[in-house]
Amino acid sequence: MAGTPRDSLHVLDVLYDRDGGKRPETVVTDTASYSDIVYGLLTLTGFNYAPQLADLPDQKLWRIDTRADYGPFNAVARGRVDIAKIERNWGDICRVVASIHTGAVRAHDIIRMISRDGRPTPLGDAVAHFGRIPKTLHILRLADEPGYRRTIKAQSNLQEGRHALARLIFHGKRGHLYQRYHEGMEDQLGALGLVLNAVVLFNTRYMNAALNKLRTEGFDVRDEDVARLSPFIRKHINMLGRYSFSLPEMPEGLRPLGDPDSDVDEDDTEK
Repeated sequence: MAGTPRDSLHVLDVLYDRDGGKRPETVVTDTASYSDIVYGLLTLTGFNYAPQLADLPDQKLWRIDTRADYGPFNAVARGRVDIAKIERNWGDICRVVASIHTGAVRAHDIIRMISRDGRPTPLGDAVAHFGRIPKTLHILRLADEPGYRRTIKAQSNLQEGRHALARLIFHGKRGHLYQRYHEGMEDQLGALGLVLNAVVLFNTRYMNAALNKLRTEGFDVRDEDVARLSPFIRKHINMLGRYSFSLPEMPEGLRPLGDPDSDVDEDDTEK
């Protein structure tokens, strides 16, 4: 998820308003969408929150006991998590989490109530202190685990691919959709989602067909290579021109796959 601190108010609502599918295990956002309160609520509701944090060496780390010897951690853990504050508000914290989980109250409204104009209430401050525990662990993992960093980066690249495709669709070569978007036409957002889903579905089906063909022909298709494929490729998508919705007769519902050894330039063939 990319956005602003205000957008972070909606993260939990988006997660709980999904129509179906597998429950996400990790929520990746950019730095602008991050806050300690959101971190706390996402963790309390069972999500692994993994925001990308700018200026990682400058991030403030937190510890519980300032008198304990944490070794090298002593020099970087400048903040203290107030466990007593969390304990005093634990009953209300549990009620808030239960209300979000059952849908009794929207997370957006709760976050606004406990963080008024950037000044958290005692309850909001307690949630923020709780959020600083997993936040600190997240920062330490980013610094110490290359595999964890690669996982977060891969998800971020997937999001950037989607955003790049969205920008292509919005702007086009003439900028019509871009202009309408900035005029506040919210219906265009729905059209954008429809086109994005269509492109992703098209790419996914044809990539699967190509992979199956390669396997059938005995080509060594490695899982680690397949994991790097993205359904957001767009060079072959022409956003301008006329569209026909009368499907031609196609075996198995797909067009013939291109031949990489052919001398014919696919860009010169009729699509």
